[in-house]
Amino acid sequence: MTTASRFLTLFHAALIIGFLAFSPAHAAEPAGQPAPGYFRVVQTNGHWWFIDPLGQPFLSKGVCHIQFDADPTRETRRSAYGESCQAKYGAKQPWREAAERRLMQWGFNTIGAWSDSALAKVELDGRRLADAPILDLGSGFVAADGQGRDAWLRGLFPDCFEPNFETFCRRRAAERCTPSKDDHWLLGWFTDNEMRWGPDWRGKSELLTMFLNLRPAKAGRVAAVSLLRERHGAIEKFNAVWKTPFASWQELEQATNVAAPFTRRELYAQNEGDERKANESDPARAAFVADCEAFVGLLADRYFRITREALRAADPNHLNFGCRFAYVPPVPVLEAAARHLDVISFNSYATDPKVTILKYAGRAKPLIIGEFTFRALDVGLPNTKGAGPRVATQAERASGFERYVTSALEIPELIGYHWFQHSDQPKEGRFDGENSNYGLVNAADEPYAELTKTATEVNARAEQLHRR
Repeated sequence: MTTASRFLTLFHAALIIGFLAFSPAHAAEPAGQPAPGYFRVVQTNGHWWFIDPLGQPFLSKGVCHIQFDADPTRETRRSAYGESCQAKYGAKQPWREAAERRLMQWGFNTIGAWSDSALAKVELDGRRLADAPILDLGSGFVAADGQGRDAWLRGLFPDCFEPNFETFCRRRAAERCTPSKDDHWLLGWFTDNEMRWGPDWRGKSELLTMFLNLRPAKAGRVAAVSLLRERHGAIEKFNAVWKTPFASWQELEQATNVAAPFTRRELYAQNEGDERKANESDPARAAFVADCEAFVGLLADRYFRITREALRAADPNHLNFGCRFAYVPPVPVLEAAARHLDVISFNSYATDPKVTILKYAGRAKPLIIGEFTFRALDVGLPNTKGAGPRVATQAERASGFERYVTSALEIPELIGYHWFQHSDQPKEGRFDGENSNYGLVNAADEPYAELTKTATEVNARAEQLHRR
């Protein structure tokens, strides 16, 4: 029997089993779902699940950045891991088969963001890993708009109000998504990674003030001024909140430097109680924050709508996971994400993710963690740059993995978790200086025994933990 025939036979048999297990009396599927035969999401008995192409419940257990030439040393083209793999396997295809076999043995079933796309096509014993690529729609537009390829590092947000943003997204989706639209084992698409939604490690500026300081003709600036005019009516009322001297809205439209009247802490460092007290004690501050959140909500709705429509036009068969939030964004952003996404994605480098997950939960959408990790200090890597908890030993990394995943799967909305990353970073640092012990394997392609053993055990009981 050919692989295709075997797939169809298993597919039809499993659909019957899947239908009985997830009957309409017990399961709810959101409108606009991919057809049977592709990954989709359902909620059954209060718990969300992926349903795989064979009709079976599925949790995405993924690994990010699985590459033969992973992480070249900063300012060079040399990859210590790639050199080890070249010496060990001789070529990429034998490495792909070996890497996939190990990942399957460790209980992983998904290739996460920034992985070798050819790896997702390898079939071993009739099985494939699901694929979850990242498209960089927003950051790609910023680069194409002439602002450089380091949009993520500088926290530049795409001007989603520009007409050519929609054109760019549709073109990139057609180029990257349409060729894979009939791939049954493609899990879904991440549109971007860790976009900036307000003050964060990349700067204290609000997105509203960043857009107010675009060139006067830019569509995003026009939208920002229009929103403020609608909210305040008279320019005098705007001046009272923003502590500005503008004589008219037209003068604001042409201003070369609009400064924020207040500075807030990074979004992830804000304390809800402190924010509330500060706003209650100063009505102008409360009005300024409301302006910022109204604008970021408008911006988010436009970003998620345009990217959703671009993906749906290019590929109606696969799920949209959104932009992998780096931290919990303002509520209007989460509300926009819930309106437009199939699954809300976010990265969480906490020791225990439950508090973070619960902030995303309750919006009638399932959730997937795009990145989590633990770094140990016992293998000679500096671990001086990069996100995630630092622990003393590999045994503590392993126990950290177990506690994290066990805690995450207690949340009914959580349907996937992706480890960052497959191999260690170079001790000299990668392109941005990160130099951490992130790998399931080291630079010599040797697995970390404690971590991979624990991952195997936890992955094997993940479905049971989630049902619980």
